[in-house]
Amino acid sequence: MPTRRVVLASASPGRLKLLRDAGLDPVVSISGVDESDVTGSPAEQVLELAVRKAQAVAANEPDSLVIGCDSMLELSGQALGKPASPHEARARWQAMRGRSGSLLTGHCVIDTATGASAADVGSTLVRFGTPSDAEIDAYVATGEPLRVAGAFTLDGRSAPFLDGIDGDAGNVIGLSLPLLRALLGKLDVSLVDLWL
Repeated sequence: MPTRRVVLASASPGRLKLLRDAGLDPVVSISGVDESDVTGSPAEQVLELAVRKAQAVAANEPDSLVIGCDSMLELSGQALGKPASPHEARARWQAMRGRSGSLLTGHCVIDTATGASAADVGSTLVRFGTPSDAEIDAYVATGEPLRVAGAFTLDGRSAPFLDGIDGDAGNVIGLSLPLLRALLGKLDVSLVDLWL
C-alpha cells in the first residue's frame, strides 16, 4: 500500500495513464482554474497555471500529495494551448509542419500535510513532419487536436505526423515522470513509496 494519497489536479487521460503505468493510483480532482488571465513567457504561463491548479485542489485535499500540470507548445516564441476551433487547429498544423517547437509542461507538487511545495517546467523539443492538407483535414475531423495542448499528441492519431522528439516523451504527453520524481524529492518524498 502506498504511504500517501496522491491527487492529480487534471482531467488529462494521458497524465493519469502515465502515473498509473508508473505504479501510482492517483485520485483525479479537476481544478476548474480560469486560464484566461495568465501572462508572461510560455514557460512562465505553464508554471503559473500548474501552481494555480495544484493550489485550487490542495485546498480540499488534506494529507495528500497534489500534482498540478499545464502544457503548451512554444513555437517561435508564441504560446499555443488547445485550439479554439477546427479552423484554428487546421491553420496551426499548416504552420507547424516541417518546423520544430518546444512542448513545455509546468509541474507543481503540494504536500498538504506540511504545506511545502515544489514546482518546475519540463521542456521537450518536438520535430513536426509534413502531413498533407488532406491528412491535416482528416486529423482535425477526429476532434483530437481540439482537446490537447499544441493541437497534437505523441500518444494519439497525430503521432505519425511527428518526425521525432528530443527529450522526455512523458513531458509531451503531459507529465514528466523524472521531473515529478525530482520535485517529490525536494519534499522529502520518495516516488517508490507511492507505488501500489
